[in-house]
Amino acid sequence: MTTSIITQDMLTMNSREIAELVDSRHDHVKTSIERLAKTTYSEDGTVKRKAVIGIPAMEEYLDTLGRRATQYRICKRDTFIIVAQLCPEFTARLVDRWQELEARQYPALPDFTNPAIAARAWADQVEEKQVIAAQLAAAAPAVEFVEKYVDSTGLKSFRQVCKLLNVKENDFRAFLMARNIMYRLGGEWVPYACHIDAGRFVVKAGTSESGHAFNSAKFTAKGVEWVAGEYAKFQIRDCEVAA
Repeated sequence: MTTSIITQDMLTMNSREIAELVDSRHDHVKTSIERLAKTTYSEDGTVKRKAVIGIPAMEEYLDTLGRRATQYRICKRDTFIIVAQLCPEFTARLVDRWQELEARQYPALPDFTNPAIAARAWADQVEEKQVIAAQLAAAAPAVEFVEKYVDSTGLKSFRQVCKLLNVKENDFRAFLMARNIMYRLGGEWVPYACHIDAGRFVVKAGTSESGHAFNSAKFTAKGVEWVAGEYAKFQIRDCEVAA
């Protein structure tokens, strides 16, 4: 029995995305994934049906009613096997989705066979390093402040982190969504399970005076320090694109 090994930088797709692609219920897709990841044996101990995908990583999310539910995180190879078993006619949709994901992570490389383009790419890289060095130097006092801040405080709300980083709330939400740090669910902003497991968030459940159940996500001290660094890198990339 093989477990799928998924690293932090690896592109993946969750089982809910697959369910949307093939127009199927999520619970049905999960059942198919579990069947494909299981090796079954005959009474005499011989292999009856061998697993064709690795055991996928499982993570939690909050459903539309704010209840905890689970989904699988699937690597690229296994998504094609799953879709082929569920609805082969939707393979084209899957290919399009992977092209979209990969285009976001891996920008097109310049044509280095052209001397002029290669020279320009080299010059751009030098300029990029100079810009980053200057921006990091300018940000040093703020980084030092953040480090001292998170050493002496506890959990922080979304708005508190925005004030700390001096960023507009809408811009910060867009960043959190673009980097797959948080997502909107039932009117609430929820961190992805991997960031909760990494100790960057704490999600607390509560009930309002009207009896409405809700979940409140707070940044931990570790999370504030981490997201400050990620947002700084995000701004640097935006500056490069604008230039």
